Amino acid sequence: MSPEKLVYMANQIGKFFASQSEERAVPLIADHLTKFWDPRMRREIVAHLMAGGVGLDPAVRKAVATLAHQS
Repeated sequence: MSPEKLVYMANQIGKFFASQSEERAVPLIADHLTKFWDPRMRREIVAHLMAGGVGLDPAVRKAVATLAHQS
């Protein structure tokens, strides 16, 4: 899957949780990515973040960073 598609999908998840404070949204986004994205997709979005994370919304960026620390 292309990085652009993964960024779009991750940002959509972030938008769903946008009504929460960022402090609450970040772990919810990370939890969603962990539960519903396959390991390959998670590895690819983490790799995208490590390469600069272009296009990731701030809360999503933080959530993906937590995934990077879990691996």
